Amino acid sequence: MTFIQTLTPEQAPADVRDMYQRQESHWGYIPQYAKIFSHRPEALARWGRLLAELRRYTNDRRFELVSFVVAFELRSSGCSLAHGEKLAEMIGTERVLAIASANAEKVLPLTDLAIVRFCQRLAQDPTAVTAEEVDTLRAEHGLSDAEVFDIAALAAGRCFFTTLLDGLGCHPEAAFLDMNETLREALTKGRPFIDSAAGVG
Repeated sequence: MTFIQTLTPEQAPADVRDMYQRQESHWGYIPQYAKIFSHRPEALARWGRLLAELRRYTNDRRFELVSFVVAFELRSSGCSLAHGEKLAEMIGTERVLAIASANAEKVLPLTDLAIVRFCQRLAQDPTAVTAEEVDTLRAEHGLSDAEVFDIAALAAGRCFFTTLLDGLGCHPEAAFLDMNETLREALTKGRPFIDSAAGVG
């Protein structure tokens, strides 16, 4: 259930039904975020194109790291679960749990740790980021200005998506109930799993 009335496949015009079919083909179900975009399906399509462009120069590992850290910092359970699960497949469950429990310095390579700290700052208060922090990413970790831009742009994009979905009542998808229980519990930081919720969507 979401806080706004969303369109069922039976109610939806052709462009929304097509969007639902694409989402169901990919996920095996129609996710809540797609339903939230049912009033503006072209906005979801444009977001998808922007996200594809933002991640074009970033490998999957860094993309998932940035996406997870920002989502978790913003207490977005759905996005934290989705990207945390994918990140765990790449770097291991223990490392993802360490990030979630503020123990990342014990398990992450220094460059990954610096990216985590930068993304946390971006999510918390981008006006608090200093030139010295960016200089450190370049001088000590070898990141180019373009790579720093890519990280910041991906972080900002995740802020947009999670703010929109959580602000309109998106709860974690039931499909995530099947994931590793310890990881699931650690990453469900914001809205909880529900069978039904107060709302109209």
